[in-house]
Amino acid sequence: MAEGRLLRILLKAGTEGDEVSFRRAAEEVIQEERAKKHHLLANDLERILYGESAQAKTARPVRPVRDLPKDERGLDLLSIRRSVRDLQDIVVSDEVRSALDEVLLEQSRTDVLGAYGLKPAGRLLFCGPPGCGKTSAAEVLATELGLELAIVRFDAVVSSFLGETASNLRKVFDFLERERVVALFDEFDAIGKERGDASEHGELKRVVNSFLLMLDGYRGRSLLVAATNHEYMLDKALWRRFDDVLLFEKPNTEQVKALLATKLRGVRHELSLTGREFLQRFRGLSHADIERVVIRAIKLMVLKGREIVTPDLVEEALQREEKRLALVAKQSSEGCGGRGG
Repeated sequence: MAEGRLLRILLKAGTEGDEVSFRRAAEEVIQEERAKKHHLLANDLERILYGESAQAKTARPVRPVRDLPKDERGLDLLSIRRSVRDLQDIVVSDEVRSALDEVLLEQSRTDVLGAYGLKPAGRLLFCGPPGCGKTSAAEVLATELGLELAIVRFDAVVSSFLGETASNLRKVFDFLERERVVALFDEFDAIGKERGDASEHGELKRVVNSFLLMLDGYRGRSLLVAATNHEYMLDKALWRRFDDVLLFEKPNTEQVKALLATKLRGVRHELSLTGREFLQRFRGLSHADIERVVIRAIKLMVLKGREIVTPDLVEEALQREEKRLALVAKQSSEGCGGRGG
């Protein structure tokens, strides 16, 4: 808790309508809580203190982006998505949640930072295994900032024509400087591979060099998010170009419980979400895996004419998911698997 001195200042300023003193004392409380490593509480207090102005900014209608850049075949180099996920829809570690809150706070207060010659964090690298919330987190950032999500289409960016890949990247960066969006470079290792890799040809190395130069020269207001399942493959020079690196991992027991509660909101069920044995059945599954299990269990409830999700339906859904994952693992080991975020 804050010191008695700060509480007295807060109450006195509040009753007297002294907004300046109130804000100063409130900011001191937040600093104290952050010094105690109570980051989530500090972030919540910051949202309460500054939230009104931030919401006013994001409540304005977003101007739809136009004139998407195209490759030499006329294909769009980005796809635009209006995100609907918000902070209540994702379950991540305290560290990741705190980092996302910090990014949102900085992005919502660019004017304040600018007065001190500072810029908000604008380049993020999301790492971790598939299905652990990297893409969802990018969608949340777009929703909370009131921006559209622009997903870079590497199937169009990476060209078979010599020199065209770097040209396509230039078009993408020109677009991101012209518009303001949350730009997601998914499967980022497709163009960010280590240049010392002997298996890669010279064209890809030139692409990495071009990307580094474009990232260094980027001055736009779009928030850039690069996501990869294979961070060990990234060129070492790329890491220092990002303002922050967030590690997304498979959920622990507490996160599994929170994720199940989130996905079962508004659904009647007879599940023991606090039972250790029940929660252990989800051990090793990613966020996306668990979401598929819940959705499948709800579908089974509907198709079997029931009104409540019961443990047997969840068990049936779990067994089907385990078979699916085993098949995916087999295909991957045989060189037939794909990558997902």
